[in-house]
Amino acid sequence: MVDSSAIERRNVLRAIGGVGALTIGTGTVSAGGSSGNDSTRVADLVPAPVEARSTGSGYTITDETAIHAGDQAATGVAEYLAEFLRTPTGYDLPIVTEPPRGPGGRISLLLDGATDEVGNQGYRLQVNPSGVKIRANAPAGLFAGVQTLRQLLPAQVEADAEQSADWTVPGVQIRDYPRFEYRGAHLDVSRHFFDVKTVKQYIDYLAQYKVNHLHLHLTDDQGWRIEIDSWPNLTDEGADSEVGGGPGGYYTKEEYTELVEYAQDRFITVVPEIDMPGHTGAALESYAELNCDGEKREEDTGTNVGDTSLCIDKEITYEFVDDVVREVAELTPGPYIHIGGDEAHSISDEEYNYFMDRAVSIVQKHGKRPMGWHQILGPDPPTETVAQYWYPGREAPEVVEAAQEGHEIITSPASRAYLDMKYDEDTELGLDWAGLTPVKEAYDWDPGSFIEDVDESSIMGPETALWAETLETLEDIEFMLFPRFPAVAELGWSPDSRTDDWDEFKGRLAAQSVRWDVQDVNFYESPQVPWP
Repeated sequence: MVDSSAIERRNVLRAIGGVGALTIGTGTVSAGGSSGNDSTRVADLVPAPVEARSTGSGYTITDETAIHAGDQAATGVAEYLAEFLRTPTGYDLPIVTEPPRGPGGRISLLLDGATDEVGNQGYRLQVNPSGVKIRANAPAGLFAGVQTLRQLLPAQVEADAEQSADWTVPGVQIRDYPRFEYRGAHLDVSRHFFDVKTVKQYIDYLAQYKVNHLHLHLTDDQGWRIEIDSWPNLTDEGADSEVGGGPGGYYTKEEYTELVEYAQDRFITVVPEIDMPGHTGAALESYAELNCDGEKREEDTGTNVGDTSLCIDKEITYEFVDDVVREVAELTPGPYIHIGGDEAHSISDEEYNYFMDRAVSIVQKHGKRPMGWHQILGPDPPTETVAQYWYPGREAPEVVEAAQEGHEIITSPASRAYLDMKYDEDTELGLDWAGLTPVKEAYDWDPGSFIEDVDESSIMGPETALWAETLETLEDIEFMLFPRFPAVAELGWSPDSRTDDWDEFKGRLAAQSVRWDVQDVNFYESPQVPWP
């Protein structure tokens, strides 16, 4: 469902071209799609960097500019940057391994001189008339610096066709690194299936705002979305449905690997979720023997939760779990496998604990670190197990106890980080069981202290969640994602001292919309934000 007002707004912007400049937040943006003047672009960065200082004249990218990869390990980031810039600028931007000589200057990606302070994900960026230097300790840091460079350029850099623009990067020195090492975004592809192209676009949005984990919810009652060779009926029978009775779909192993590699190229780790023992209707539809009564479950196209479960007492259940986890682990280079664990209402606590003890050990056997929704803490799993907190409120005694025992926690409170919640009561898409989540609510919380009595040292980082009961297209995803997703992304990256002023943030957020217009993003024009 595409929001018609957003499309109309984009058409108006295209029609008026470059006429006029409007004041918002910390600076100006052009109605034609240029994100303000040089100094304004420094002030409008999202996420906000640790430190940014304007230094005078900047550097203009020209047809003589080269991209200097100062180390072999920097080449992949250099290739990403060159590919990104070549289309809108029309320049060749050759990649060189030695600093180029001559008048054209360069963009240098250097794996030295960044200092230990920035870690493996941070960077230092310096711009002067002779060029751009991004220094980092690891390629991931260079990539983060490239995303900042992207925002320092005019908004036309986001275009998918050659543009006429002044490609000047403002003179600046930036020192930057993330508050949390883990910054995640979840996507439900089970309630409605999204194809490879759509998920790749989702990954690109994550990279744009320095999020480094993609949590893919691959299985649920309504559909099984990943090919498993040892249990072929999961996709032969369990993938051809979705909420409302649509066609469904699934990823072949080759397609899943393509997504993993696409994410890796953007320094994003894929976290696959195979939900169990509840939320397993598609598996129970595919194999009679996974049901306690030996009968296949009927196809599920509704939205009820909590009424399905694998049969806890059958040994074949654990053979199934072992096979699925093994095959998914073989395809997934990242360290985590998420095994769900929430809303298993149709079994007893004793049955749940027995199942989870075995499931967690299976994940560990296959060399992965177990993750689950925070109910997974009930059986007292090994401290290696990561719990994802999702309740709307702040009180969670079981999570407090687990954190004190050494468990790490991901914060995804449904009242702040569930981006499938409606913006207001009139929002056409989304749900409201956790309340309404306007943009300010998505920004006005602290991932490090949201759960009462849990110390920030136990928090891995925040993760947004996007459930797809009401979402069917990329445009639907974008509408719920923007502008709330950049808000939570900033909470994960920027120091807490930079995220305590909503009035300051909403100006920077508004400036991002000029880029979204160029990208053709179907974003929600929240009345809380002073859009240009």
